[in-house]
Amino acid sequence: MPPVTLSVALPAGLPHTEAGTTLLDERQEWQAFSRPVGTDGTDWESYLAIEGMHCPACSLAIEQALNGLPGVRGVSVNGATAIARITWSPQDGRPSQWWPALRKAGYGAIPAGDQLAALSRHAAGRLLLWRWLVAGFCMMQVMMYATPAYVAGPGEMTPDVAALLRWASCLLTLPVLLFSCQPFFAAAWRDLRAGRVGMDVPVALGVAIAFGASVASTIDPQGVFAGEAWYDSVTMFVFFLLSGRLLEQRLRGRTAGALEALARRLPQTAVRVKPDGTLESVAVRHLAAGDQVEVRAGEIIPADGKVLTGRSRVDEALLTGESTPLARAAGDPVVAGSHNLTGTLRVAVERVGAATRHGEIVALMERAAADKPKLAQLADRIASPFLVFVLVSAAGAALWWWPQGPGQALSVAVAVLIVTCPCALSLATPAASLAAAGALARRGVLVRRLEALEAAASLDTVVFDKTGTLTVDRMSVQAIHTRPGTAQGDALRFAAALARHSLHPASRAIAAMAGSVGWTASGVEEHPGAGVTGLVAGDSGWQPRRLRLGSAAFCRAAGGAATAVHLADDAGWIASFELDETLRPGAMQAIGTLQRMRLDVEVLSGDHDAAVQRLALRAGIPRAAGGSTPAGKLARVESLQAAGRRVAMVGDGMNDGPVLARADVSIAMGEGVPVAQARSDFIVLGGRLDAVPLLLRQARRARRVMRQNLGWAAGYNAVCVPLALAGAMPPWLAGLGMALSSLGVVANAARLSVLRED
Repeated sequence: MPPVTLSVALPAGLPHTEAGTTLLDERQEWQAFSRPVGTDGTDWESYLAIEGMHCPACSLAIEQALNGLPGVRGVSVNGATAIARITWSPQDGRPSQWWPALRKAGYGAIPAGDQLAALSRHAAGRLLLWRWLVAGFCMMQVMMYATPAYVAGPGEMTPDVAALLRWASCLLTLPVLLFSCQPFFAAAWRDLRAGRVGMDVPVALGVAIAFGASVASTIDPQGVFAGEAWYDSVTMFVFFLLSGRLLEQRLRGRTAGALEALARRLPQTAVRVKPDGTLESVAVRHLAAGDQVEVRAGEIIPADGKVLTGRSRVDEALLTGESTPLARAAGDPVVAGSHNLTGTLRVAVERVGAATRHGEIVALMERAAADKPKLAQLADRIASPFLVFVLVSAAGAALWWWPQGPGQALSVAVAVLIVTCPCALSLATPAASLAAAGALARRGVLVRRLEALEAAASLDTVVFDKTGTLTVDRMSVQAIHTRPGTAQGDALRFAAALARHSLHPASRAIAAMAGSVGWTASGVEEHPGAGVTGLVAGDSGWQPRRLRLGSAAFCRAAGGAATAVHLADDAGWIASFELDETLRPGAMQAIGTLQRMRLDVEVLSGDHDAAVQRLALRAGIPRAAGGSTPAGKLARVESLQAAGRRVAMVGDGMNDGPVLARADVSIAMGEGVPVAQARSDFIVLGGRLDAVPLLLRQARRARRVMRQNLGWAAGYNAVCVPLALAGAMPPWLAGLGMALSSLGVVANAARLSVLRED
């Protein structure tokens, strides 16, 4: 084996250091987590994984911190994934300016897709787990010390024992306050310092008030707060809240993990073949078109290209949804991110980085992860005013209950502060959308706009393009007609012996149907525009004879279907093979499923009307129109929409661009041209039509889950807020309710992570 030398560049950016953020100003570095916007290339979109987000309401704070910086055109932060999309101009600004602004607002960031992002998220998860464990341990100990106060009868516990138990509870609550509560206090202080009211402000205020009153009662048992030691409530509330956040983080991490798994699918290094034949290890982002790389069994292919030497099988499931490994040999294409399974391949690099199919898919998923549906944007906007209302309500409740005693007043105020949190409302829509989008991505369907999921749930009509969408780019034999005394199988084998010597689509269709047979042809001549002739030898009593395969005139056949190919010998016509376009695998099943879902299905095509009607009949589509120009397709969709129909358009061609843009929901096939994909809401990788009904079923499930989540969030506040104001909900129960409300929303959305086939 040739020697391998090491030449590896540093990873893209070290955002936690000043030098790291300056390094990101180099174009080669920020391009690793950015995509151009539009065709002129003046503006770019960059994606950052935000650190320090503890709730969806942080979105607005981050957007405010970044908007207004030089060159920044717009910022969108999805609170459910903690992914920020920054649209900016390299001529007017630099990425290094973003990190100081984020740090000033109390947040950090790492380029989305960077391996450091996963490490950061895992580290945050471990720290949260430790906070939860400390809170749980201390809660159990405090509950043990609090139990005698609840069960002891009058005079059964002396004042010195009661004071000892209270002091012990106070000391055990301190680790919870100083360590487990640190995220709440830090976030609340950050928000208040910036003049905002975030979701952690009521929580931190409630915990501080409850602990302060408890300490006052412990120091002065005969004072204003006599008998109001709430250490058990404080520790229990913090434990419940951290439990909810821990499980919520795990559930939300599934979607972020799916994106990172795809973004990190490419290896960090590749083995490049040097001009002298030796091998060197280089960073993948340093590869260029024209390079040659060697990919051994078990490795990931680093770039799009063509196999030069070697044979292997590759797994493209993560990119196309195709679960069956594909054979690859010299001359076959391979795509970046696919897994080389069995042999060593030498690959000529054709496309690298963002230009690869892998790069395009990552860009689409990053856009979807940073997208915010309209309901989520509305929830973010009302969160801050709602929290101000919570603070005012808590103060009003304390004043109302103060005549009943300071302890009772503070208990009600703390319960109001804790129970009325809009976390569940903010998570209701994005959690469901992202879970649904992540599940679809694992099945080869990419969601370009999360809002399109809601639109797809209300569709009643699906319109298909024909060529390249319902059909594939080859013909197939639909029927065989023979003269009396000639078996269809014999006629097919003789025709295939000639067809194998021609590259005409009709010849390829006949040869493909016949498969591998032993009959041969010699002296074959091809007559352009007419057919082929040759001497064919067979068995079963057939003597070698000169046959001709081609048009009706060439074979002196009596006409027939316009798409028929004929076989003849010196005695005349032998057989005719009726050809037609090949339906895409699974097309008939997909159409049947859509119709069972009570969706109307149509075909619009620019092909001849007779061919379109014939294919529609085969596919079971009741309405079809051929000879449709791009303007005609657009007019048909507009007329359906004018009649109140909600229309999805499925296409892949250049002339489908206008109608894809006009349809309520647009679906582009993965092999389609970039214009079609750029104007689509969903992209089906691998050209699998069964993904269309799968997508629409998932959209309906997502809509149902979103409505359930919104109903739950609204119902929870409608029930719990009056109970808290009425003094019927102690602080610990308020904390449990708040934790369960957010957890319930996320857990319900997590059901969408599993696709259902029915």
